[in-house]
Amino acid sequence: MPERKRKLFCEISPACYAIAVEKEILLRHLRDLAARPPFARTVRQEPLPNLVYEHKVHMIRRAPGVNLEHQLNKAVNIRLASARMNGLLLRPGEVFSFWHTVGKVTRRKGYREGRVIVRNHLTADIGGGLCNLSHALHVLALHSPLTVTEFHSHSDALAPDEGPRVPFSAGTSVCYNYVDFRFRNDTDQTVQLMAWCEEEELYVQLRSERPFPWAYEIVEEDHHFQKEGADYYRVSKIYRRVTERATGKLVRKDLILDNHSQVMFDPALIPPELLRP
Repeated sequence: MPERKRKLFCEISPACYAIAVEKEILLRHLRDLAARPPFARTVRQEPLPNLVYEHKVHMIRRAPGVNLEHQLNKAVNIRLASARMNGLLLRPGEVFSFWHTVGKVTRRKGYREGRVIVRNHLTADIGGGLCNLSHALHVLALHSPLTVTEFHSHSDALAPDEGPRVPFSAGTSVCYNYVDFRFRNDTDQTVQLMAWCEEEELYVQLRSERPFPWAYEIVEEDHHFQKEGADYYRVSKIYRRVTERATGKLVRKDLILDNHSQVMFDPALIPPELLRP
């Protein structure tokens, strides 16, 4: 008779899961207290002169099987969080932390229930949908010489694509405060984050004092879906190409994600031409 897999403490019950989360939050506070990272804190409303990269995200997804109320709540959550980081300066050596900047999300602060992933299942919780904002910031960092120091991925197949496939359009996970997104300014100049919302759109920009000598591009190869047992997965390899801005010469091509994301929507909505045996 096969041996039964022993449950982790967090899998015993919802109460045990909540206790495990509080333990991780405390441990992150203690680690930061000991390490004292030089977190960016200064905000300047006037934009720095050079635009390094900008990115736009449509916050409201209207698709079969997608809870519209959670989508609208997500937009509220993103508006609140983006206001906390709009204009934030990162001087050389300083670190951006998503949760150090945003703080704990609570109903009292105006945050609402949105879609989250808990133990590989979609559910709803306060502050849900902020991974859209963390991912937009990740896209900025990948189009710059900033150094990503903490990144956690989640499924890149939460819902069907709207329109043409955009490489690395989702997948940066955050959960207060132990699942963080962080990057460090290892350049010789100050950079600035700008983040704001207009109607249903999120806009993010990375600005600097002067141009950087490199250009960046995200490319995806061998994108398809495949069935594994009873589940379906989005599979691809996602790279970052770095070129010299003046000459166009390729400096390097880095693999940033070996994508193997479980499909969280109805598999019947997978485009047949993208499904492999």
